Amino acid sequence: MRRTGRKPDNSRLPFPVTPACAGPDTVSDRARTVRRCHVIPLYARLVRYGFRKHAAYLTGALAGAFTNSVFGVLRAYILIALWQARPGLAGYDVADAVTFCFITQAFIAPMQLFGGGLTIPERIRSGDIALDLVRPASLQAWSLAEDLGRAAFLLLARGLPPMLLGAVLFGLVTPTGATQWAGFLAGLLLAVLTSFGWRYLVALSVCWLADDRGVNVLSLVLSTFFSGMMLPLTIFPGWLGELARALPWAAMVQAPADLYLGKAPVLDTLAFQAFWAATLIGLGALATRAIRYKVVIQGG
Repeated sequence: MRRTGRKPDNSRLPFPVTPACAGPDTVSDRARTVRRCHVIPLYARLVRYGFRKHAAYLTGALAGAFTNSVFGVLRAYILIALWQARPGLAGYDVADAVTFCFITQAFIAPMQLFGGGLTIPERIRSGDIALDLVRPASLQAWSLAEDLGRAAFLLLARGLPPMLLGAVLFGLVTPTGATQWAGFLAGLLLAVLTSFGWRYLVALSVCWLADDRGVNVLSLVLSTFFSGMMLPLTIFPGWLGELARALPWAAMVQAPADLYLGKAPVLDTLAFQAFWAATLIGLGALATRAIRYKVVIQGG
């Protein structure tokens, strides 16, 4: 084949031929730069992918927001009656109780309190998990990035409408300053991480169980009862209340709700949430390693 000496026209290629980030002059610096550009954008793209994947079902999300709003109104009237009968219960007034009601309704979808949100169980049953485990990216980090995108979209599409409706119908309490807002937003992120850590462990349990329905039902009961979704955990009496407030599910709903209302110390609450998020994600990393060996042993 004769060389023409002409440079190929790469303008029509759907991707750049050269790395997106150009490193300094040294070979080692260029290698580090290319490696960093291959890793960091990957997870950023997965976050965007998770957001866009769920945004494709906007009508379904809005239908879910309508359902959350209706049940929020029903719960609000029940809590109003309860707090009128017991003023100052658990340190809340009526406005705090109604705000707690609607903010917990807003948390249902982002925290995936009813379970699910991850495709791992289906991929384990189909055997596709073997492909996920040989990717050059961590299965856990991959799933977390997608889940962050999912949570961001559902917070906007299914979380904001109930809050707006509650503000119009009842008038809700809002954080009073930048510090309280910053504490709430940090607590919201840690709540999503804690929720992911728990659901990831539940999803991986399919690798050892023939039927995961029992685990999902147990997770549903624990998540709705001990998170503060049904009632504020501060009204639980004695040892039951202390136990409920120390469990990881409290970090998903009760803790960020109290940060929003200004009813909890910011640093202590964030430390509590960070502990459970790190613990559950750490256990998830160990479980991921365990299922890798299980798949190899079984010849997957």
